[in-house]
Amino acid sequence: MRTILRSRVTGAITIIGLAAAGVGLTATPANAASVSTWERVAKCESGGRWHINTHNGYYGGLQFSARTWHAYGGSGLASNASKSKQIRIAEKVLKHQGWGAWPVCSVRAHARG
Repeated sequence: MRTILRSRVTGAITIIGLAAAGVGLTATPANAASVSTWERVAKCESGGRWHINTHNGYYGGLQFSARTWHAYGGSGLASNASKSKQIRIAEKVLKHQGWGAWPVCSVRAHARG
């Protein structure tokens, strides 16, 4: 019985240790960014305003062009979409274009993945 108890305790300590060390224990796909990463990118791109239309040809918190937004499955304008929809489209863009789609703000946001 002591061996089983030690295994359970060691397992719990290992999980806590991994979490404390910053090792991800989430259901986020390996190539996906966390919501907090997207929030940092959006803060840089648009001041964190997810429904912004800056009238410069880019829309929403992550400043999508209408062409990119539609190419990756968006409808209407990104500025009219929810934050979660913008992040879902951004994940598709990230998968195909990488962080270069947000060249300045991804660096400032320390985006990885």
